[in-house]
Amino acid sequence: MREAVANHVATPEPSTLEPMSRFTRLPRGSTAPRIGLATTAICVLLLPGSGCRKSEEHTSPPGVAGRLGGMVVVYSSVDEEFARTVLDRFGKRSGIAVRLIGDSEAGKTTGLVNRILSESAAGGARADVFWSSELFSTIRLAREGALEPYEPPSAADIPERFRDPQRRWTALAVRARVLAYDPTVTAAAELPTTWRDLARPEFASRTALANPLFGTTRAHVAAMMALWGGEETRAYLTQLRDGGVQIVDGNSAAVRMVSEHRATLAATDTDDVWLAQRESPLDLHYLDMGGGGTLLIPCAVSVVRGAPHAEAARQLVDYLVSAEAERQLAESGSRNIPVRESLRNQLGMRWPGETPIPFEKIADAMEDASAAVREILLR
Repeated sequence: MREAVANHVATPEPSTLEPMSRFTRLPRGSTAPRIGLATTAICVLLLPGSGCRKSEEHTSPPGVAGRLGGMVVVYSSVDEEFARTVLDRFGKRSGIAVRLIGDSEAGKTTGLVNRILSESAAGGARADVFWSSELFSTIRLAREGALEPYEPPSAADIPERFRDPQRRWTALAVRARVLAYDPTVTAAAELPTTWRDLARPEFASRTALANPLFGTTRAHVAAMMALWGGEETRAYLTQLRDGGVQIVDGNSAAVRMVSEHRATLAATDTDDVWLAQRESPLDLHYLDMGGGGTLLIPCAVSVVRGAPHAEAARQLVDYLVSAEAERQLAESGSRNIPVRESLRNQLGMRWPGETPIPFEKIADAMEDASAAVREILLR
């Protein structure tokens, strides 16, 4: 994901504010993702000026702030293609210059979360808004005191389940964890029916999986641990490892393995399959993780504590959680499922079968899940 400025703003002069992708992107097909990702973690946690990246400034280009009504800096792990479309509309309506800082597919949300925490520890926030592609790391930021409470008026019709009780985040625009496959190669009747079954040798040996230390795959393993318990989840990871599962840089890389016939199955998110269908005859299959459904993963939006452009940040958050923005994401190539039932009905979108795990319990299990992944699956 590249650093981006909303299209309605004239391209600024080169800035020292750099995208995380400069430090996390790995070559396609890399066989050593852990080395690159470990380096990323070290760089992110070091203070500015440590040598991993230049010291950073996020000032507007000359004259833009006064002419367009201010600026706002967004850290986002939402795919740039879709994030920019939504941010462009906000910028054109508000007159606020929007600067989008993204992360690579390999590092995704984890790198941005660490960046926010390290910048806060170094003396102050540099982002105004955090727009995450998954909720659970946002919960971590809230617990760390890195987010500012704000109750956006546009979120009044969002179900309470998707709103932090302390109003530090608002969740919306859901994706589901699914199995990607090529129906010209594998018949639907030959697929596993549960996530537990995927660890069986006949499936694991043909499966590609994004590195479970990052992004939605990390959340998926944490959800398993929250639902199944530590012992069963560790046994599952051991089965995957011994069965020969292929670990790759990210969800899109896992799906690409299926498109290129280097794997038969890929554990991924719905949006990665929808996007792959532009060029490949792939399909998706919902697996039961327990309780009759799969894991559903909402995006999350929040104001960063100490945001340099606090008023613009609140305006942007109010737009990002609005029904209009959620509709944009639902109608985009990502096909995020709205949390608003009325909007789902308007768009003819259904709510997939969902495993019953509270979001907070998934967040609680993140660290233990990552420790198990390091010990078992990535050793």
